[in-house]
Amino acid sequence: MSGKERLENVNPHIFAKAGQRMETPTDWDDDVYDPFDAREIFDLVRNIRDPEHPLSLEELNVVEVGQCDVSDEENYVMVHFTPTIPHCSMASLIGLSIRLKLLQALPARFKVDVRITPGTHASEHAINKQLADKERVAAALENPHLLEVINKCLHPQNAA
Repeated sequence: MSGKERLENVNPHIFAKAGQRMETPTDWDDDVYDPFDAREIFDLVRNIRDPEHPLSLEELNVVEVGQCDVSDEENYVMVHFTPTIPHCSMASLIGLSIRLKLLQALPARFKVDVRITPGTHASEHAINKQLADKERVAAALENPHLLEVINKCLHPQNAA
């Protein structure tokens, strides 16, 4: 980060990571129907990196298992995320990162909805509207610079 760029949340609070999901003998059995659940959705997004810090969204408490809802039978996933500060300028970018990760990882049958946790951001309504607009999301993901930043959040080990 150059000297001109300034962190909004210089000293974020870091939270403990959840343990690994306990596997059962049927987890790898293709003959057993295993519907998606909230923990699986959380596991998909928990390691996304914050755009400003070398920390995961889980470590910053931006995403939690309790903020992930899934209805396998209705093909619907909802993830609420909580920015670390009420005026976080990276909230749209974080929402796009979560949305892209889920769209890449989940079967196409799922409708994915990503929103800011109610009451946690000054521009919550506007950002939620942006994240729900398929055309705006598609246009944002066509922006090479923005896509590069999102990919660094999704794949931090490949970041330069």
